[in-house]
Amino acid sequence: MSTLMIDCQQVCKSFGQLEVLKGINLEVPPGSVTCLIGPSGSGKSTLLRCVNHLEKITAGRLYVDGELIGYKERDGVLYEISEKEAARQRSDIGMVFQSFNLFPHRTALENVMEAPVHVKGVNPKAAEEQARRLLDQVGLAHKADAYPAQLSGGQQQRVAIARAVAMEPKLMLFDEPTSALDPELVGEVLRVMRELAAQGMTMLVVTHEIGFAREVADTVAFMDGGVIVESGAPRDVIDNPQHERTRAFLSSLL
Repeated sequence: MSTLMIDCQQVCKSFGQLEVLKGINLEVPPGSVTCLIGPSGSGKSTLLRCVNHLEKITAGRLYVDGELIGYKERDGVLYEISEKEAARQRSDIGMVFQSFNLFPHRTALENVMEAPVHVKGVNPKAAEEQARRLLDQVGLAHKADAYPAQLSGGQQQRVAIARAVAMEPKLMLFDEPTSALDPELVGEVLRVMRELAAQGMTMLVVTHEIGFAREVADTVAFMDGGVIVESGAPRDVIDNPQHERTRAFLSSLL
């Protein structure tokens, strides 16, 4: 049996007195797509940020591809790893945020090339070839020399996805990647995400796009109040929810 790509075991996260994650258990197999849905403030984005140690968990264990994230364990005690080690772990995990976070002074091509060259030491010529291929894949080959300010929000988000994929991650995290977009631009970003899923990329997606979750996800997990209320196949969670909280949330959207 293959190692789980994400294995959350009783993951807790507090900010001072505020308990945001309350013992999350979540398993994401390799090559699968898991969508996290739920109201704002339910802990979805915090969980996502814990997966690549942008937030430190307060309790529990969190593994990516069999490796404990953010900590080393010796004799049952957790010791936080160095920032250099954490950066190495993050280099295998792509993340796409709500805001596009592109370098404004670099072209689309340069944005996609940046990390492979400076983080992974890829030869610039090889990085450029890969970047052009990825921009073509997201439908932006013709915008390679454009700066972010010259691109629409949907185009900027597709560059951000190409930039994350350029690091050849084993896992992609998406934090509501379409929430900052005008409605007519949402479809072009979801199309790119569908193609990534079809290629077998393991994805954990925080989204309010219920249609996308129903179509693409292998598993949908509904979060509320820092817990996973229910999870399962989209047809079960979205079309036949068992919990009143899930039903109430979905009825407010659908």
